[in-house]
Amino acid sequence: MADQNEKPEAIMELDGLDPEAVKADLLRVYPIKVARKRSKQIVVNDVGHCDEVPVISANARTIPGLIGQRGCCYAGCKGVVLGPTRDIVNITHGPIGCGFYSWLTRRNQTDPDASEDRHNFITYCFSTDMQEEEIIFGGERKLRKAIQEAYDNFKPKAIAVFATCPVGLIGDDIHSVCREMKGKLGINIFGFSCEGYKGVSQSAGHHIANNQIFKHVVGLDDTVQKGNYKVNLLGEYNIGGDAFEIDRIFEKCGISIVATYSGNSSIDAFANSHTADLNLIMCHRSINYVAEMMEKKYGLPWIKINFIGAEATAGSLRKIAKYFGDQKLIDRVEEVIAEEMPEVEKACKEIRPRTEGKKAMLFVGGSRAHHYQALFNELGMKVLSAGYEFAHRDDYEGRKVMSSIKVDADSRNIEELEVSADPNQYSPRKSSEELKKLEEQGVTFSDYEGMMPTMKNGTLIIDDISQFETDAMIEILKPDIFCAGIKEKYSVQKHGIPLKQLHSYDYGGPYAGFKGAVNFYKEIDRMVNSKVWGYMKAPWEKNPELTATYAWD
Repeated sequence: MADQNEKPEAIMELDGLDPEAVKADLLRVYPIKVARKRSKQIVVNDVGHCDEVPVISANARTIPGLIGQRGCCYAGCKGVVLGPTRDIVNITHGPIGCGFYSWLTRRNQTDPDASEDRHNFITYCFSTDMQEEEIIFGGERKLRKAIQEAYDNFKPKAIAVFATCPVGLIGDDIHSVCREMKGKLGINIFGFSCEGYKGVSQSAGHHIANNQIFKHVVGLDDTVQKGNYKVNLLGEYNIGGDAFEIDRIFEKCGISIVATYSGNSSIDAFANSHTADLNLIMCHRSINYVAEMMEKKYGLPWIKINFIGAEATAGSLRKIAKYFGDQKLIDRVEEVIAEEMPEVEKACKEIRPRTEGKKAMLFVGGSRAHHYQALFNELGMKVLSAGYEFAHRDDYEGRKVMSSIKVDADSRNIEELEVSADPNQYSPRKSSEELKKLEEQGVTFSDYEGMMPTMKNGTLIIDDISQFETDAMIEILKPDIFCAGIKEKYSVQKHGIPLKQLHSYDYGGPYAGFKGAVNFYKEIDRMVNSKVWGYMKAPWEKNPELTATYAWD
């Protein structure tokens, strides 16, 4: 007989509150049409026994008037995917205001000593600095001059050109200019039609960047590198040195990285990346396009991994070892995990009593809102709510829903490349029988489970969270820490809670891998247990000395 006090499974709580009531509070202030649309983007997580996941609206245009977290198409193309590549001169064709984003603003770390030429251009701000004259009469002449000047001064291996909004509006043909200058200078020069207004967020820029890199760079160098277990690491941008920590772990295991897309990478590595044995995807949304095209054209399979969190790192290493099926690698991976985990466990044992039960919210781009939950779980913290800035439904619900996603006008605005097996370079790394056997052993290919199936029922999933919703969630649920980007940092901290900036790490990091987990534990411990947040309100706001009423009361 069931306990009379036991709650039915259908009833879920969000930190002691009814999650549907919390959702209703968020929607109450909106006009009816706005509330109707936002209600589809705010979902109470309820993963059923048959792994049924609630449908969430994503990759939809931000409602005018709501202050969201999103960036533009140009930001996704230049700032996220191409920006961290150290030896490509990236020229922003547009006004200098857009060009500022060409500068090093995301803390993508590099090691120029890793290459013979020691090129490192990401600390430079290259821009054509379009003025009124170019807006009126066209800027192609100025672009040619900028490419020539960049070549004369820096002698790069490649130059990439990025179109901004004014360029798209006036019709400059950056691609013809790139082809012309490529013929003249003899280096690889290619352009990106990534005007900021394309798509609904920076996600469109990721797609455009992937397409152009695939068309103009991947497959140009067939040299097979040394190493028994060659992989590409996709969607790792080396924020705060994350890629350096992953490189260290791989080197200990004997795994060779051919290319990283794009942290601390080079154009030569991109050109040679199709010779690897396996693609590993960290940030699903920013880079899955390249992985899929490489599989179709070159026979290179991909798996989803996660190096954020000690347990997740260990699981990802085991998954890679299982793919290669070499007992020597399997044993070495276990040895490395055994060597690395004691330091992690020691730090967690010391810190967890101070973080146990504390509450977190994560609204971060890419897969970070998902990945970083592993670290908070290791600290015994509760994630009450999470969401992405620029995700699609498959990032939330998993790739199994892709066939049901409707292609809208904004998505059709982005070029879809027709990719087929290359007659000379296509080489399946595993036979269909080998792939099937690996899948039976738990190694899933071309798949991502999504964020929602891994979160607890009753948590709130919010896509493209607005400033109002952020403020309201903080007031209602009173989290101990909020994770987001730089735009949200100071408005959140005015509530008297710390914000952990997970786009650029606030001068911290690395947070990936085993040593990264220890760094993160210490950082979160310091932030959530600091007394400084209690001084955000002045004494008279907490305990007013004077009280009064209106005369008519």
